[in-house]
Amino acid sequence: MSALISEYFKFVALFFKSKDVVIFNGLIGLGTIASQSAYNIFAFSCPCSPTKNYIYGVTAIGVPALAFFVIGVMLNRNIWDVVSECRTRKCRKLSGTAAFALLGTILGRAIVAPVTWSVISLLRGEAYVCAFSEFIEPSTLDNFPPTTDAPKVMARFPCKDLPAPLMAFYGEVERRLKYESQLLGWLLVGVFALSIFLLLCLKNCCAALGYQQEAYWSQFRSNEQELFQRTAEVHAKYHAAENVKSFFGFVALENQEKELLTQCGGIKSVIPSVEWNRITGVYMYREINDTPMYSRLNKWASYTNENDC
Repeated sequence: MSALISEYFKFVALFFKSKDVVIFNGLIGLGTIASQSAYNIFAFSCPCSPTKNYIYGVTAIGVPALAFFVIGVMLNRNIWDVVSECRTRKCRKLSGTAAFALLGTILGRAIVAPVTWSVISLLRGEAYVCAFSEFIEPSTLDNFPPTTDAPKVMARFPCKDLPAPLMAFYGEVERRLKYESQLLGWLLVGVFALSIFLLLCLKNCCAALGYQQEAYWSQFRSNEQELFQRTAEVHAKYHAAENVKSFFGFVALENQEKELLTQCGGIKSVIPSVEWNRITGVYMYREINDTPMYSRLNKWASYTNENDC
């Protein structure tokens, strides 16, 4: 029974590891929805004044989305890979295919939170009603009393700060603006989904490898990056321990760390800058035909084609 439970947990762990990007994007979306809902409940307050309404409403929709986008780009390590690539090699090894893949990776994660914020803001409609209420022409409302300062009167509708005769028109104004807001929200969802589909089609059409080979190459890059980070951590810990030991005469290590470091025979004491520059920048997005794995993947393709025949 214990073996069965252990295998079950291993399967669950592998499933979530294989779906880590989807899960990560889902968590970002849920967090953005919660933040947007909390903002609308606790902080949103329309000024109900001409001009100010428009600025406040558009800012509430656009500025947080822009901030989320910038933060998403900043937290993506691939953007700093591009910066390093341009600094060390002036982007000479960044081909069109690699640039497209890199851009897709950066934007793919950075755009989730901004789009979610904008869509939820539009579907809820409060910010849109606040921004555009002053632009409604009173003449388009049946039996609306004549007024000399229409923008000022219409700007007060989001706050319901109206004379009794005008309160009867509040429902119609809100329905009209929320209809426009939600229509824009669903159009944004459709455009976003269609754009993702077209980009994926373009990516697969321009790929140098087949679908299964591309999946294998992605696994190779992921494992290579994981092993590199793990090895770099051990290498740094080894030299940190040597420096601390040279200062104090001893170093306090856990038993597991001692075992690990004793296995590091033949470790390089210094890695030259030339070798670091070889893997700096878009190393993980280098041209596939510049790597030993390319010939192996070609052999795999030939083997697959022969078996299919």
